[in-house]
Amino acid sequence: MAIISEEPQSPPQLRHRKSNPKPTPEPEPEPEPKPVSPPTKSAETAAVNPFSFWFYFTLSVSLITLTCLLVSSLSPQDPKSWFLKLPPILRRHYSNGRTLKVQTALNHPQVEVFSIQQGPLNADSRVLIVHGAGSSSFSFQHVVKSLGTRNVRAVAIDLPGSGFSDKSVVVMEESVGGSDPFSKMWDVYEDIREKGIFWGFDQLVEQGYVNLEEKEVRVSKRERVKPIELGSEEMGRVLGQVVDSMELAPVDLVLHDSALGLSANWISENRGLIRSVVVLDGAPSGMALPLWVVGVPVVREIVLGFRFVFEMVLGKCCVKSVVAAEAEAHRILLKGRGGASAVVGMGKKLNCSFDLSEWSSRDGVKGLPFQVIWSGGWSDEWTSEGRQTADALLQAKFVTHSGGRWMQEHNSEEVAESIYEFVSSLPKSPRKAVEDTIPDRSEEKHTATNDDQHHHGHGHEHGHHGHGHAGFMDSYGMGHGYGM
Repeated sequence: MAIISEEPQSPPQLRHRKSNPKPTPEPEPEPEPKPVSPPTKSAETAAVNPFSFWFYFTLSVSLITLTCLLVSSLSPQDPKSWFLKLPPILRRHYSNGRTLKVQTALNHPQVEVFSIQQGPLNADSRVLIVHGAGSSSFSFQHVVKSLGTRNVRAVAIDLPGSGFSDKSVVVMEESVGGSDPFSKMWDVYEDIREKGIFWGFDQLVEQGYVNLEEKEVRVSKRERVKPIELGSEEMGRVLGQVVDSMELAPVDLVLHDSALGLSANWISENRGLIRSVVVLDGAPSGMALPLWVVGVPVVREIVLGFRFVFEMVLGKCCVKSVVAAEAEAHRILLKGRGGASAVVGMGKKLNCSFDLSEWSSRDGVKGLPFQVIWSGGWSDEWTSEGRQTADALLQAKFVTHSGGRWMQEHNSEEVAESIYEFVSSLPKSPRKAVEDTIPDRSEEKHTATNDDQHHHGHGHEHGHHGHGHAGFMDSYGMGHGYGM
């Protein structure tokens, strides 16, 4: 019997390959590159869209600005809270000073000016140090102390708007109601708040209309807090009142930085009150601290909000070597209680066209002894500007110091020595006879200080001219100031 075995069938492809082997294909020619079609309009818009960039850029800047302004507005502005958070270096400086009251404008209320002083009251030389924009008496505390040890009565003040002095003032403003829609709406709101919500309906029922004719000449008064903007006129008022109240005439003025330009008119009009003028790194129409640093909103919040940023600015523009504690003290004084706004106001009122040569040739200035103390290691351009300042002041004595454009502790001694050598070489000027009771009042002051320290921590009492002497906490509502 035959056995039929069935072989497994191979796949058709294999059978086909075995039966018909395919020859090796020849290499095909490379296809020609297809022409690149130009990108469509939508692709170009997606790749580069300047409108999208500027939209997001504007949105980002706006958000950052609003955030900075919000953080700035939420920062504590209460003077007592601000004072309690001061570092020890500023508390010590404040405890060594006192305040006096001055008036910067005729229609403005009095403001408190912080001052420090050293040396005998009846000294032959009475030096008044006036700082520049952005600085304060804190920079000159060691200069004042060093001059005091040399029997010079040295005084340094914080100008209104700076340091521990008042930085804002409450003024009463009058506004006359106009005929614009907003003013009329405001007048209606004021009437409703004063006469009641149904006043308008009563007018309509009784006479068919609301009588607003009498509101056309409405004069409203309201209080507004304004930063103190110190210009040439305000500076003259402050200097005159300080010299008079502290009996410094004839005074030896030390003008730092922008104080030269702001004080020029007062000097030329009050020659009899001034014995000499020392210009300390004082550009005629500029300031060491750039105005945009404290004037541009976002930049101001960044610079004054971060220590390392402020230290960079200070080292670039003001001081030769940055000391962290000193830089932090300057930052706190600028940031606290609206100090930056006051500095901006002072900077904007500087006379950029001030001509030092023309000013020094005036009858009220000619013959006045001058000394120029200038930073010799800041830059060659700055040293050259100092020599030009000395030449413009007609025979002014020119000396240099090793620090920067702002004073620091490490170069205070050499600056004080230069000031002392200059003022001690001047002939003595006649002054008003000093009352014999001054030493007694000084003793009373120290006695009152010791007594008040048990109650308030510190304080003074001074019977001079019947004015109350300044207590140390005056600016914060915790003591008594002395009036004019």
